[in-house]
Amino acid sequence: MFEFKLSDKVRSLKPSSTIAVTGRALELQRAGVDVVSMAAGEPDFDTPEHVKEAAYAAIRAGKTRYTPVQGIPELRETICAKFERENGLTYSPEQVTVSTGGKQALFNAFFALLDPGDEVIIPAPYWVSYPEMVAFAGGVPVAVDTQPENGYDLDPAAVARAITPRTRAIVLNSPANPTGAVYGEATLRAVAELAVKHGLLIITDEMYEHIIYDAEHLSIARFAPEHTLTINGASKAYAMTGWRIGYAAGPQALIRAMNAIQGQSTSNANSVAQWAAVAAIQDSSAFIASAREQFRRRRDRIVSGLNDLGLPTPLPQGAFYVMADTSRIHASELEAARIILDDARVAVVPGTDFRAPGRVRLSYATSFENIEKALGRMGALLSVSAR
Repeated sequence: MFEFKLSDKVRSLKPSSTIAVTGRALELQRAGVDVVSMAAGEPDFDTPEHVKEAAYAAIRAGKTRYTPVQGIPELRETICAKFERENGLTYSPEQVTVSTGGKQALFNAFFALLDPGDEVIIPAPYWVSYPEMVAFAGGVPVAVDTQPENGYDLDPAAVARAITPRTRAIVLNSPANPTGAVYGEATLRAVAELAVKHGLLIITDEMYEHIIYDAEHLSIARFAPEHTLTINGASKAYAMTGWRIGYAAGPQALIRAMNAIQGQSTSNANSVAQWAAVAAIQDSSAFIASAREQFRRRRDRIVSGLNDLGLPTPLPQGAFYVMADTSRIHASELEAARIILDDARVAVVPGTDFRAPGRVRLSYATSFENIEKALGRMGALLSVSAR
């Protein structure tokens, strides 16, 4: 049998732990095992009806062909209007690109920006894909740790200490996956000043901007527009994860480079989904408000429930995740996640790849019933282990 060699680059790439846990939970469910999945970061609400109707209309009108690589003009214009209306930011359509999900926009940005050995500062705990993308593009991820005691807020002084002559960019994610942290104005201003002072790019992932409970969303691009690439998308706010629409706005030269990369890889995002995204971004305020209130109730319940079980869990300000200290179950978060899945039949994500030792991530983007069931099963597990 012919044996071929995979590249060193791809062999060094780690698979997503979130996807791995979700896949394992699905395997058990297909085998007839009753598993409560608290792993996937996917709203459990259906896509709004007016968004689906826009997709049907696009299909009926024959809008099913290739589009410009950077996205249809109507969507880019809608995105510009959204930024001005909701974020106080002014962009031209030429400064906007549409991709197959926010993940592709990030991927394109890192490959457009980084040369081998270039460093990218990433606050931790972080979304598992940031450091992997940076490394895959030839860069070096540099973690700046945050702590649960202060809600995982970012210390600009720690960011400043991490800057070296090789630093090219700073990644921000607010509200954050996996911690739910929301950075305030003082923090954002300080990081923006660092970027301007040192000539760095800020890559800000604002995918969860509409899912904030106890604070206001503020984009760092307000303070350093020429130094900021803003990433967003339709997945979380409008329950459109499978539609795969992401977008980015920022310096036009960087956007052109990202378009060139996308043009040689996937070309345009799905044409019908782009028209659906126009409808979603233009008018979904009622849907967003309803979803946010349901997420708030779920957040309050799961945080209080986990703390009552003796699993210390900070109250997140945004997104739909909590980070629970599982040292009571096992010192290793990997082993704790395995025990919770195998013995309690609850799927959670170990904090290992998030750079969150001793903790697991639970997503409350699921029904109140599932949250109660998960808490009950974990409570029973802890009762047995305490005997």
